[in-house]
Amino acid sequence: MSGDGVVTAPEGSADELAEAFAASSPESSRSRTLVWQDPVPTAAVGATMSGIEYMTAVVRGEVPPPPIAVTMRLRPVELEERRVVFEGEPGEEHYNPIGVVHGGYAATLLDSALGCAVHTTLPAGVAYTSLGLEAKIVRPITRDTGRVLCEATVLYRGRRQATAEATLTVADSGKLLAHGTSTLMILGEAA
Repeated sequence: MSGDGVVTAPEGSADELAEAFAASSPESSRSRTLVWQDPVPTAAVGATMSGIEYMTAVVRGEVPPPPIAVTMRLRPVELEERRVVFEGEPGEEHYNPIGVVHGGYAATLLDSALGCAVHTTLPAGVAYTSLGLEAKIVRPITRDTGRVLCEATVLYRGRRQATAEATLTVADSGKLLAHGTSTLMILGEAA
């Protein structure tokens, strides 16, 4: 700490810092190898399909999962028009500094399911983006929580905007972990 109370980080990324700690603390160190595909060609293929066709291809494993799904250990497992269910496997690699899964994990699951539910309503060549996400986390998630499910449904689908709501629950018990809503902008659809 400098004399003015400002704390500065050492050089290096979080990955590099974890590697340095692994050398001195091998007994508490973990590693995980990630494999993903270039997302740009997959997105180009998806742009030629309607949203429901593209999401069906993702659920069936006919196109590779997006890198975020690999990184966060989540995926869509069920869908129909205006509704999608994601599953996730929270682990200690998602922990924050206070010893529970980071709230961003729940927010990412909510945002993914909410967006994909809206995506099922779009024609080919039309995209969307999140304008806002409101997430309420009601219970902590830990590495012991187990498999979680996030179900999202479209509440409103207009020409320029859509809204959707979602719940995140423990798969085995149905206990509510979080819930959220999102407003999304529809990009490229004729007025």
